[in-house]
Amino acid sequence: MAVEIKIVRTRRDLKRFVDFPEWLYKDCANWVPALRGDEFDTFDPQKNGAYAYCESECYLAYKDGRVAGRVAAIINHNANRDWKESTVRFGWLDFIEDREVLQALMDAVEAWGKARGCTRMKGPWGFTDMDKEGLLVEGYEHLSPFTCLYNYPYYDKLLKEIGFSKDVDWTQRIAKVTDQLPPMFQFAEMIEQRFGLHIFQARSTRELADRYGLAIFHMYNETFAPLFQFTPLTDKQIDSYLKTYVPILRPEFVSVCLDKDDRPVGFTFCVPSLSKAVKKARGRLFPLGFVHILRALRRNDTLEALMIGVLPEYQGKGANVLMFKHIHENALKFGINRMILNPQLEDNFKVQSLFEQYETEPFMRRRAYSKNI
Repeated sequence: MAVEIKIVRTRRDLKRFVDFPEWLYKDCANWVPALRGDEFDTFDPQKNGAYAYCESECYLAYKDGRVAGRVAAIINHNANRDWKESTVRFGWLDFIEDREVLQALMDAVEAWGKARGCTRMKGPWGFTDMDKEGLLVEGYEHLSPFTCLYNYPYYDKLLKEIGFSKDVDWTQRIAKVTDQLPPMFQFAEMIEQRFGLHIFQARSTRELADRYGLAIFHMYNETFAPLFQFTPLTDKQIDSYLKTYVPILRPEFVSVCLDKDDRPVGFTFCVPSLSKAVKKARGRLFPLGFVHILRALRRNDTLEALMIGVLPEYQGKGANVLMFKHIHENALKFGINRMILNPQLEDNFKVQSLFEQYETEPFMRRRAYSKNI
């Protein structure tokens, strides 16, 4: 039976779009759902500040009378301007193991992009770098971090078959957290004295967000600017992300490095892994999902390292040493023995080298694809 593509127009359509992966991965032990409420908010122009400079269209593929796939087509006009491209992104890609279904979904994205002057397709990408990006190509045997995509191995195979090729890879590693402290920590006191740096000791994440939240994300915009396809966040987006992330952060696992004038010059965000909790809650906070998440925040043996950034003028001056020391010591105090590093561009050797004094092992590899249209 032919594949039918439908544009997501109604709330019911969006519900099918959001819920499709739950059916597709119902028997997959390592897939972790997205938080369902966040998915609805992402495609609400009133709640997602990225719509100020992005446009999108969502599609559902039907075969034999049932949903067989989904995809979002996105144009980030700021990214296209900054990177001098005419690119349509595809994201939220999920589909049954059927080449015709994938082809129909990609044809819909291509036609939508071409109608708006695009000459290239790339993905999986979201609206911004704060969205999940990169198809999983290695590490299927591991439980997925809740901040990252998970997909079946056939996604990679079928995308290649219909003409997509590698655009960029990200790698992920696991760093062991042990009583044997990295040698760099012995220089912490010297760094503090020589450069006037120190860690802000927040009593709560709310205090941290109120005092430095906006400044941290402005720092994020500055430090991440050179990275591939990066788009700066607006203040409206920053406010939204602060509201989203502050409730799941613990001050023990957030480091903000200040200079002698108490100006933030570096930040590191880690959070106890919520993968098992979110999976148990099926991506729903209510009625009892938040209980599983609260338990995971309080009792865990794994951290997920979400973001790290240091202002250019302070790179190489040891800010990362102070921040890592703060998190490492607290990790030991609360029974953490490993840290999953967030995806790092495979050629971002500067960030990868920050963890050279930790014992690490490969975890996952992710890939973005591209195709001329």
